Amino acid sequence: MGDVMSAGTLDRRGVWIAVAAYVAWGLMPLYWHLLKVVPSLQIIAHRVVWSALFVCGWLGIKYGRSWLRDTLARPHAAPMLALSGALIAFNWGLYIWAVNAGHVVESALGYFINPLLNVVLGVLVLHERLNRVQWAAVAIAALGVLWLTRNYGSFPWIALALAISFGSYGLVRKLLGAPPVRGLGVESLFLLLPALAFLLWAESSGQGHLLAHGQTPAWGAGVIGLLVFGGVLTALPLIGFAAAVQRIPYSLVGLLQYISPTLQLLMGVLVLGEPFGRERAIGFGFIWIALALYAGEGLWRSRRRG
Repeated sequence: MGDVMSAGTLDRRGVWIAVAAYVAWGLMPLYWHLLKVVPSLQIIAHRVVWSALFVCGWLGIKYGRSWLRDTLARPHAAPMLALSGALIAFNWGLYIWAVNAGHVVESALGYFINPLLNVVLGVLVLHERLNRVQWAAVAIAALGVLWLTRNYGSFPWIALALAISFGSYGLVRKLLGAPPVRGLGVESLFLLLPALAFLLWAESSGQGHLLAHGQTPAWGAGVIGLLVFGGVLTALPLIGFAAAVQRIPYSLVGLLQYISPTLQLLMGVLVLGEPFGRERAIGFGFIWIALALYAGEGLWRSRRRG
């Protein structure tokens, strides 16, 4: 694959789809914080169930039952989508737990590390190439991540686990090349039965909350509505992300992804009141400089060729 910013090859619609997905993810801590009274495992199970109903219902209406057969007819589709489904379910679960346990800033660090991982995967696995300025931007961002890791105060296992799981998810979807919505539908089906089984067990054992809202004051139609709509909110950005990775180079996807953790950081510090001292400001400053350098270089090259 040629240079990631080659003239005439960059799909601008793919770029905007990616931006929209990352903005949605960046604002999600506020949404999941509204469901803080719900145990994290139950939130993730509800995400799986309602997103599966939303996506598979839409696919059934548009394509009939053939969408599932056609998607699974691709070579290695079933094991790869089972793997990507497991990766995204792990990522969802850890992220929701981290948000509601007061680790939004560390989660943001994970999604700052993830674009660097995507760049490395794009170069090593997909043979994408970066020019010198782009490599310099990656190096500056890496320095920022190293600074944050060194000065975080403890080993940032949440951040690293989030970065590795989501980076691996994106790579699997890129390698498979399945239509984004159909691929998400198959992933959802692989996760649906375990999620339903868990929710039924929780309700039958008295630990569930969906049917207990009439007995517990903290529960009501509003919380149930948030759980249900969480499935839609889960599906739409993932569909956009899966579409974007098919349209634009994976290394560019990785660097655009800085939008999401920047917004998460702002939500964690300004809205949820998590600490953000001088050491963290220095590390994040490196990363923002790298993003500005990469974006500015791409704009300059685009105008020069125009």
